Amino acid sequence: MSSKLSALLLSAGLFALAPKMSAQNPSTAQAQQMLQNPALLQQLRQRIMSSGLTPDQVRARLRAEGYPDNLLDAYLPGATGGVDTTASSDAVFSAITRLGIADTVEVDLLRCGIDADSLVVPDTLPNGLVDSSGTARRRQERFASLRAGCLAQEDSIKRGLKTGGAADSGYTIFGLDFFRNRSTAFNPNLTGPVDANYRIHPDDQLALILTGDVEQSYSLPVSREGFIIIPQVGQVYVNNLTMAEVENALYARLGRVYSGVRRGAGATTHFYITPARLGSNQIYVTGDVVRPGAYRISSAATALTALYASLGPSDNGSLRNILIRRAGAAVDTLDVYDYLLNGNTSHDVRLNNGDLVFVPIHGPRVRIVGEIARPATYEISPRETLADALRFAGGFTATAARQRVQIERIVPPAQRVPGGRDRIVTEIVSDQFTAGTGPSIPVLDGDVIRVFPVASRVRNRIYVRGDVWSPGSVGLAPGMKVSDALRLAGGVRPDVYLGQVLIARTQPDSSRQELRAALRDTTGAVINDLPLQEDDEIRVFSTSEFRPIRYVAINGAVRKSGQFPYREGMTMRDLVLLAGGLDQSAYLNEAEIARLPVNRANGVTATTFRTPLDSSYIFERGPDGKYLGPPGLPASSGPNPEVTVQPYDNILILRQPNWELQRTAVVAGEVRYPGRYSLKTKTERITDIIERAGGLTPDAYANGVTFYRTRNGVGRIGIELPDVLRNPRSLDNLPLQDGDSLFIPRYNAVVNVQGAVNSPVAVTYSPGKSLEYYVRAAGGPTRKADVKRAYVTQPNGKVEARDTRFLLPDAVPKPLAGSTVFVPERDPSDLGAAAILANIGTVSQVLAGLVTLIIAIRH
Repeated sequence: MSSKLSALLLSAGLFALAPKMSAQNPSTAQAQQMLQNPALLQQLRQRIMSSGLTPDQVRARLRAEGYPDNLLDAYLPGATGGVDTTASSDAVFSAITRLGIADTVEVDLLRCGIDADSLVVPDTLPNGLVDSSGTARRRQERFASLRAGCLAQEDSIKRGLKTGGAADSGYTIFGLDFFRNRSTAFNPNLTGPVDANYRIHPDDQLALILTGDVEQSYSLPVSREGFIIIPQVGQVYVNNLTMAEVENALYARLGRVYSGVRRGAGATTHFYITPARLGSNQIYVTGDVVRPGAYRISSAATALTALYASLGPSDNGSLRNILIRRAGAAVDTLDVYDYLLNGNTSHDVRLNNGDLVFVPIHGPRVRIVGEIARPATYEISPRETLADALRFAGGFTATAARQRVQIERIVPPAQRVPGGRDRIVTEIVSDQFTAGTGPSIPVLDGDVIRVFPVASRVRNRIYVRGDVWSPGSVGLAPGMKVSDALRLAGGVRPDVYLGQVLIARTQPDSSRQELRAALRDTTGAVINDLPLQEDDEIRVFSTSEFRPIRYVAINGAVRKSGQFPYREGMTMRDLVLLAGGLDQSAYLNEAEIARLPVNRANGVTATTFRTPLDSSYIFERGPDGKYLGPPGLPASSGPNPEVTVQPYDNILILRQPNWELQRTAVVAGEVRYPGRYSLKTKTERITDIIERAGGLTPDAYANGVTFYRTRNGVGRIGIELPDVLRNPRSLDNLPLQDGDSLFIPRYNAVVNVQGAVNSPVAVTYSPGKSLEYYVRAAGGPTRKADVKRAYVTQPNGKVEARDTRFLLPDAVPKPLAGSTVFVPERDPSDLGAAAILANIGTVSQVLAGLVTLIIAIRH
């Protein structure tokens, strides 16, 4: 996978897809899909817009640079389409760079999903002065820092994809993360204290304190020429002097002014000199570093401080041979490995103003992977060997197989021969690996050192599984037998099956052999106590494993019907308790038990019998012992003898005959006493409940009755209430059910006309008028109206439609006051048929006219 594709993965947030895409190279379509990330598209369009180039100018410059003139059309202002799938991501970013729309640093930031313009750096100093040059410098530093982090993360993704998402494949370059992880460890030391070797520099500030005969303190800045000026003493040259040398110079100069300043016990005036603030040096970091350039750092800073400020060596930079130059001459060479691995700072020299830190390209590198403490890529000096490389990597892990180390090597150019033998593998076998070191064998640039793990198979153990107290693996001792293994596993459980113990043995050819032993008793004494071998598996059985799952069931008038595990000695009362107790409708005189038959002849599947119940099965009672539920049939007080159940019994708790809670119906509207009424009998009818409600009021409109039944989702039922009131034997005088509702409205002297009419409106009711009258009163039917299918919903809920009669006039319904007339639209398929018929009629007329004309001509 290319680095650019990895960057796009980073910018699009597609880390989860990276392992999946590592198995094969991504297609062009996949790459373009990543380039269509909306955030990246917006940033590219913003960059082109801010460049000041018009779309025509962009196309002209693309053509001049040798690119297709439509390469960036998808990113031009006003573009709404997607990315051109024929254009690669490399070409897009390359064109943006060539046209000067963005530089390489900004392109790298765009690939990481970072908009360079969004990085705002303050341009004012703490004293309020404007520092435009500092702004540019800090902005560039910010760019470089983000770019370094982005590229490092991209590199991490790339390496992870190469290895199929392995945890660590050794591609990480050792030591670089030390400089990438930003912290305050190497911030400039501006306030002291300093060590005894620190040399005073211009811009430092010293604090001089006099005590004794003279009590005085001075703040003494070091001038550019290296002097400090002490009141009444004069100037003292301190540049490049250590603190001890400054102290010696002050004894001489202060002693001339203050007689009490002298060395020894006779001194009556003492002084103390210390740095109060350190100045800064301008140093230069060049070579293969992430951020080369000039830096102003603390005058107490060292070469590592400068490297840290520049984000350290790049991927191509050396960590072993960093040069410190002063006035054109080499002062020292820094090996970062000495600092990281040994804590040695002897070559981390303190820098002076104008010093240069140069990072050359890296030397030979080897990659160490496998069972090693720090898998990574290491830079090797010319005289270092395999033992040094293993030491750099932290030595072997506990799981390393130390018999051998494998080196995959690229054959040096002078030793290569034709035939594809450019890479070879060398096995290094040495006793020194056992001690944690290695032989002094030279390693070459590009070597891959692999440390293999020990064998995964665990030896010298057996397994004990099943009915023992501590099942699992057991270490195999010489002469161990089955009884010994059972004892180490905590012994057998009391319900152990004595008849047989199985021992599965693995043969040398990996086949399995079954051996057997038996137990004498539950103490674990073994009959046929076999000696055990490595990887034997002992299986101890429990008698409960062979026991069928037995249950009893209860249903009927209980709160929780179902099956419950059978227990020896379980009674019917126990089962009622497990079922949450009896329901309030339970019949307490008897229950039915269905039991498996002893003889299944003639297809018998169960035998049933009744067993007595009593009121003692009611567990919910008040403090006085009185039953708190609804009344029911009389039951004996009991208790009757307990009934023991058997496995698979099915107990049915009967319900009381005709038992149910009160049923209610609602009467509302124009009745004297509207409300929710409890039904007294199962045969109570509409007339009965209207009578209980005091009858209808004078304003009641019986024809407009609304009767609803909620049970079973029936809904509204049309009834002729006037007929019901006149004749209680009417078929519409329905028996009431729980939840029924009856609403009698006031008289409503209008008829609503809806549907395919020109003016849907409410029309004043006119007695005896038909449906057609009200359709005409609403403006008549529309062109799409199907008048023959119009219907009336009468105020009582009944629906009436036109009745077509053969050789007789159609029966047209007559709406009542409060009804609704609805005119539907014609079916579109009927419209097509009508048009066909009309066309046929027209053609017939034309043909008839032609025939008449022809006859006239002949005569």
